Amino acid sequence: MKLTTSQALIKFLNMQYIMVDGKEQPLFKGIYTIFGHGNVLGIGQALEEKRGNLEIYQGRNEQGMAHAAIAFAKQKLHRQLIACTSSVGPGSANMITAAATATANNIPLLLLPGDIFASRQPDPVLQQVEQPYDVSLSTNDAFRPVSKYWDRITRPEQLMSAMLNAMRVLTNQGETGAVTIALPQDVQAESYDYPSSFFKKRVHKIRRTVPISDELQEAVKLMTQKQKPLIICGGGVRYSKAGETLKEFASRFQIPFAETQAGKSAISSDHPLNLGGIGVTGNQAANNIAKQADLIIGVGTRYTDFTTASKQLFQHEDVDFLTINLSDFHASKLDGQKLVGDAKVTLEILSEKLHEQQYKTKYTNEISDAKLAWEQELSRLYNINYHEDQYEPEVNDELKHHLLEYVESLNTTLTQTTVLGKINTLIDSTSIIVGAAGSLPGDLQRMWINREPETYHLEYGYSCMGYEISGALGVKMAEPDKEVYAMVGDGSYMMLHSELITSIQENRKINVLLFDNASFGCINNLQMGHGMGSIGTEFRMRNHDSNELNGGIHTVDFAKSASAYGVKTYTVRTLDELESAFTDARSQSISTLIDIKVLPKTMTDGYDSWWHVGVADSSEKKSVQDAYVQKEQELSIARKY
Repeated sequence: MKLTTSQALIKFLNMQYIMVDGKEQPLFKGIYTIFGHGNVLGIGQALEEKRGNLEIYQGRNEQGMAHAAIAFAKQKLHRQLIACTSSVGPGSANMITAAATATANNIPLLLLPGDIFASRQPDPVLQQVEQPYDVSLSTNDAFRPVSKYWDRITRPEQLMSAMLNAMRVLTNQGETGAVTIALPQDVQAESYDYPSSFFKKRVHKIRRTVPISDELQEAVKLMTQKQKPLIICGGGVRYSKAGETLKEFASRFQIPFAETQAGKSAISSDHPLNLGGIGVTGNQAANNIAKQADLIIGVGTRYTDFTTASKQLFQHEDVDFLTINLSDFHASKLDGQKLVGDAKVTLEILSEKLHEQQYKTKYTNEISDAKLAWEQELSRLYNINYHEDQYEPEVNDELKHHLLEYVESLNTTLTQTTVLGKINTLIDSTSIIVGAAGSLPGDLQRMWINREPETYHLEYGYSCMGYEISGALGVKMAEPDKEVYAMVGDGSYMMLHSELITSIQENRKINVLLFDNASFGCINNLQMGHGMGSIGTEFRMRNHDSNELNGGIHTVDFAKSASAYGVKTYTVRTLDELESAFTDARSQSISTLIDIKVLPKTMTDGYDSWWHVGVADSSEKKSVQDAYVQKEQELSIARKY
């Protein structure tokens, strides 16, 4: 079949299908595009004439559209994808951040950036980066370290082996991530007589891998020696659709479980054995039980530093680790006993073997007591109100002055935890929240109560600021019948929100809940909590007397700005205004934005957890010196591998 490379690529994508548990569907729903000279006459021409069943979406920012594709795949549990194409140069460079986001989170993402001429005849072409030491390099080589598979098609026939490899990685649940196929613009338009076999229907089957018998026997032996295990429910539980299986497993043997950001909402928050979020952004119930546990059973988790509190959280003198994961790499972490296999089938097999051994844990009232204590703390967080006279001047004069300044500038006394609590009571149980960076992920992992499965969508493997709006659009494309809410801080919102326009263009309503505290509040907390002052994290005007960014607070009318896009907007400074805006937004048919003015320093803090960050070991400030000493003390009890 004589086709251009681009035409063959599009025809091939149309013939890819996926089968999970006997259910078959097309693997690719569509393709996000931002056309430029590097792809419009190649892939663009192919899509105009021979798009097949692929839907075409028009992105506004290459990073944003790729983030939307990631969120779509994540919400679809890897079972359907959207590809992304860009021009050469800055267009492709914009997608590098998204590639890293996909790979860090093990989310399948197909990127098709244009590239410089393979012939090199017009070199240097517009937007080409030239390196005297290697003229074969282009911007797209920067995708190599953030892609799970990378290839450059310099001859049309290379497309065949490249795309077969691409499908291998995109459908490998344990080792998936970004796949980058760089397409030189001259090769995109070159023809080749492709064999018809290349375009046959391919059904990629998602295998439910079973662990080997030796590993199972060792796992059972380890568990039967332990009295107080704790399960960590990771993202692999959701992708395997193993939520019900894990719930039955935990209930059968009375094993409590805690959630990572990716695993949250696999099981409802009100389950009696669900302790909630764990680690640096975890709550006191999960972290308290984690410190006492003699066995940690990680299911579908990568054991990031936030989950393990930088390997310091698990402090029982005889603690061991048992890890169920499709990836041998992740299963081998923390020097634990590994079970390389699918979460659902592995838990089912393990459950029967433990039942044969009449296994029981030794918990008494520890789980219920921990949950009760956290429920009381959660109630307190839901009802924190700011009052000027609540701070003792001689002790907190600086904090009091700081908050008073924000009260006057933002004209609000709303606290972040109280606002989240109010939203959690107002939102429909089937609605989906989306978040990624700043202080909100910590508050959400601790405080948010999920009532339905798959309603919590946080990107925290890369904690990528700017994911939230694009991610909400991708989720809405995956779940068109559900309300979707982007939980975003003002810092993240200003980094990237252009896909709001795409949401209107596509008639995919999303709701933006924008928490405006006029700062990078999370990082301001980090610096000040480790002995520093506030530098470069509050949104202040330059003081021309001191030539420092310590002047008045710079405020933004985000609602006014977003309304110019055609978004229905609201500004709220009280809980009554929030409830009114939220109710009205729910009735709208177009995308909405609620600009919520909240005070800084009103988010949650760590609960019996520690985060290993680099603290200066030499400083003139005693507060920094003290922070370094504290860091060394915590590091001394953390695991060293």
